[in-house]
Amino acid sequence: MTRGQDTAIRSSRAARAFIYLALTLFALFYLLPLYVMGVNSVKPLAEITGGGMMSLPQVWTLEPWIKAWSTAQVGVQPTGLRPYFWNSISMVVPAVAISTVLGALNGYVLTKWRFRGDTILFGLMLFACFIPFQIVLIPMAAVLGTLGLSGTTAGLVLVHVVYGLGFTTLYFRNYYAVFPTELIRAAQIDGAGFFRIFWRILLPSSGPIAVVSVIWQFTNIWNDFLFGASFASGGGAPMTVALNNLVQSSTGVKEYNVHFAGAILAATPTLLVYIVAGRYFVRGLMAGSVKG
Repeated sequence: MTRGQDTAIRSSRAARAFIYLALTLFALFYLLPLYVMGVNSVKPLAEITGGGMMSLPQVWTLEPWIKAWSTAQVGVQPTGLRPYFWNSISMVVPAVAISTVLGALNGYVLTKWRFRGDTILFGLMLFACFIPFQIVLIPMAAVLGTLGLSGTTAGLVLVHVVYGLGFTTLYFRNYYAVFPTELIRAAQIDGAGFFRIFWRILLPSSGPIAVVSVIWQFTNIWNDFLFGASFASGGGAPMTVALNNLVQSSTGVKEYNVHFAGAILAATPTLLVYIVAGRYFVRGLMAGSVKG
């Protein structure tokens, strides 16, 4: 090995070590809030108010978690976050399923069943992705009132389906754009109809982009606060609204350990979704970008 090669190897190792060190520092900085929440959620309140927020607990306790889940004062009754967690589940699951299926159907129609004005229609749906939440509050409230869905979980499902449909249509339309049209034509010659082609040919090949749609919709709907605060009421509120009510409660002592535990409980479902399906999310996005 020559001196020049040895110098190049050392420089490469030094550069790599610097990159890893920088990435480690960035990761620690990014994870610092999670560390603060985690360690303070298992401390007695006295340790937090005594100024030991950054230190590890001297006394470990799960009482804040139990209280945040089942006995904390969120609404009129001390129910904890548990009923609101199930409110969010009953809202998210149908909203994600419906918006994903409708987005797949829209993508199928806009790529394989072309019609006059389909490009304009897709452009309008794409434009809908950039409409701020605040603009649709009053029109959506009027629609929900007309349908008798104000303050209900079904109303929130409708809101999130309508608002998320532009995104899911975009994903599936790009994914189906270069799907072999010859397969569709051959199925039509064999007598397959619109829905048979969709269920038997397109949908089974849509796994990667369906994962992208599910993760995107699940994250946005679960973390939404504005629609939940605007269109839900009382015991029908989702998890994010209940967490805000818990933290903003003006009665009694501020139980920061309970608040931290509640915040982690509220964030856990989306965290689990990304841990379980995160690599499929990236894979689906790459597939969509290639096909689009």
